[in-house]
Amino acid sequence: MSIKRPRGTRDVQPSDVYKWNFVENEFKKICRNFGYKEIRTPIFEHTELFKRGVGETTDIVQKEMYTFIDNGGRDITLKPEGTAPVVRAFVENKMYAEAQPTKLFYITPCFRYERPQAGRLRAFHQFGVEVFGAENPSVDAEVIGLAMAFFEKLGLENLQLRINSIGCPKCRKNYNEVLKDYLRQKLDKLCKTCNARFEKNPMRIIDCKNESCKQQLVDVPLILDYICDDCREHFEKLQKYLKVMDIDFEIDPKIVRGLDYYNKTAFEIVSKEIGAQSTVCGGGRYDGLVEEIGGIKVPGVGFGLGEERLLLTLENNNIQIPKADILDVFIATLGQRAHEKAVELSYKLRKNLISVDMDHLGRSIKAQFKYSDKLQAKFVVVIGDNELDKGVVTLKNMKTGNQEEIQLSLIVEEIRNRLV
Repeated sequence: MSIKRPRGTRDVQPSDVYKWNFVENEFKKICRNFGYKEIRTPIFEHTELFKRGVGETTDIVQKEMYTFIDNGGRDITLKPEGTAPVVRAFVENKMYAEAQPTKLFYITPCFRYERPQAGRLRAFHQFGVEVFGAENPSVDAEVIGLAMAFFEKLGLENLQLRINSIGCPKCRKNYNEVLKDYLRQKLDKLCKTCNARFEKNPMRIIDCKNESCKQQLVDVPLILDYICDDCREHFEKLQKYLKVMDIDFEIDPKIVRGLDYYNKTAFEIVSKEIGAQSTVCGGGRYDGLVEEIGGIKVPGVGFGLGEERLLLTLENNNIQIPKADILDVFIATLGQRAHEKAVELSYKLRKNLISVDMDHLGRSIKAQFKYSDKLQAKFVVVIGDNELDKGVVTLKNMKTGNQEEIQLSLIVEEIRNRLV
């Protein structure tokens, strides 16, 4: 029996890898333009990090984590999201002692056990940015602006930014009481998950995807009507900054975010082109997370987006990603002496940063030219015994069809000049 890849995973084949490289490189460029530095964290962490950072009442912690006990008896989890590990690294490496704010970005694999669907896999990749040490809503606007600039650079236009304020622990406490009074009368009509969230995190009920629950919550009290003066001022300033940046937005009072660590700003960037799973980016502010994970009180804000979902959105918007550079040179050979010279010449050209391939299967010269076409080689160098005796090679431009004899001793320089 053949072994197949696990459900919810995918192979990225060489014919598609260029798409991944392109969006990753564009994300890195945008981040660096905004002054963000890359961070890389381990693929697994202690499970306690996610219980404390993501929240024990979240679907991620309750249902979706890949958790195991390692050979040393430690409770380990493959990371289901990128923020908590970055916060752990910020605390453990004492980045808070450096000049603030600390502005970081990452591209990382993540793992969640959930039903695979369009743009959602069990093994996936996440882009993210995190900013620590700044409370000013101008940083919230910068983080949103970075995401919007990235999408614009990729050519995405049919996007909508939705923002909300989910308050702080002070005003959320009052709101939760009002919300629970409202929900208490509907618990028998809400799903089991909503009932489980009622005591510990009633705001998460608003985020329930169950259609029958949504119908019961049509007139649910909204957090925006209960936020304190400080949160309201923060939210109004955020809107002002977005306006001066000429970023359109819509206030959506039902955005609560799926993770426990958010406060104040919450936002989503939505595409209409991906079906039911329309959110391509989500984030917000988490001023208590660093402290929750064991650090000092440091404010934070950031976002995360799935690379697979982004690529699907680009495809659904008919956005063509530029293909990777084609092969510079293919060396076609006639005879064993020529084959040996091709091995030598290939290595020499590659050390001069020229991409080269050659035949290793003993094909006929005609088959070698067909193979060079498949590789989309710009030039073909033909070496045979006659050419070696004369100290020359034949160089063919595959675009124009022109070919000429070149001194073997000059071939590297000649190819380099033609490529320039």
